[in-house]
Amino acid sequence: MRRRRFETRAIHEGQDPDPATGSVIPPIYQTSTFAQSAPGEHKGYEYARTSNPTRTALETCLASLEEGQYGLAFASGMAAITAVAYLLSPGDHVVLPDDVYGGTYRLFVRVLERYGIASTFVDMTDLTRVEAALTPKTRMVLTETPTNPYLKVVDIAAISELARARDALVVVDNTFASPYFQRPLPLGADIVAHSTTKYLGGHSDVVGGAVVMNSKEIYETLKFHQNSAGAVPSPFDCWLVLRGVRTLGIRMERHAGNAMTVAEFLRGHRAVARVYYPGLPEHPGHQIARKQMSGFGGMVSFTVRGGAKAARAVASSTEVFILGESLGGVEALLDHPASMTHASLAGSPLQVDEGLIRLSVGIEHADDLVDDLKQALAQVK
Repeated sequence: MRRRRFETRAIHEGQDPDPATGSVIPPIYQTSTFAQSAPGEHKGYEYARTSNPTRTALETCLASLEEGQYGLAFASGMAAITAVAYLLSPGDHVVLPDDVYGGTYRLFVRVLERYGIASTFVDMTDLTRVEAALTPKTRMVLTETPTNPYLKVVDIAAISELARARDALVVVDNTFASPYFQRPLPLGADIVAHSTTKYLGGHSDVVGGAVVMNSKEIYETLKFHQNSAGAVPSPFDCWLVLRGVRTLGIRMERHAGNAMTVAEFLRGHRAVARVYYPGLPEHPGHQIARKQMSGFGGMVSFTVRGGAKAARAVASSTEVFILGESLGGVEALLDHPASMTHASLAGSPLQVDEGLIRLSVGIEHADDLVDDLKQALAQVK
């Protein structure tokens, strides 16, 4: 059989009809344990923390979509990142972007530093800074692209080459792009991480995470940690993510189309100081995005003239965009990072501009999204 394309794999990979009943949709194996024919003899499943058929279906599908060999699902995106951090030991060093999700910063600075794991945050769009940050103790380079919340674009292939020369692992958080628009493993990354809460789930009704890789050794280590630490998703959560993945391609096309419309509107508005969207030709990472992505995604950030007060006024005035944390659902969401998703960066060198607003552009009609932002921006005098 010839290789199936992305949209087909999203619907079929790991999701064959149930052999017992013929059900087209794989069942939710809502069980905590599995019967054994004799002590230690089972059909591949023994206890649901260790593995579950519904979770296996999700892990198989996500591995295929990322063009990887192995997938592991977790109870949240941060549980997935934490599992990756288990690959580190006291005395190791990690390089991360200076524009990183607040939860990732919090984990590496406020938790892992207590266990002897050091971190350096640099602008990963500048390869000379990345190279300068690498030390003999660097064991991992963890990046996001596009980054959260400034949507910087990191050259995955170039970063991977630098890290490989130092025997450091490259981990790419691919949440913003999704595997529909970007696949880091063929570009040289060792591990891809996701918050499946976002575009993969796609409906703001589930929390989850995942990692995908090609190395059997890394997979077996992370699988051991997945079972040992126990931060696994429920069968129902896995089923919800699988349901979302089936429409990922068509949703991402609409998200990206609407995001471009919104970005083009914002860059011409008098109340907007700057727009951050990789699809705009003037974006510093536009050419790299064109090289390593097949689309520019549904996230748009912008700064409001007038700073924090003006940004808060805009954030509190939208009617279609819902003011709330998270992203990647079918509905339009608006976030004020400095006081919401990135509040943990307050007082640090990575503190977010209080005039910044981050949009998760939904799949509503683009004209309604633009009209909503137009009336909200009218609050800026």
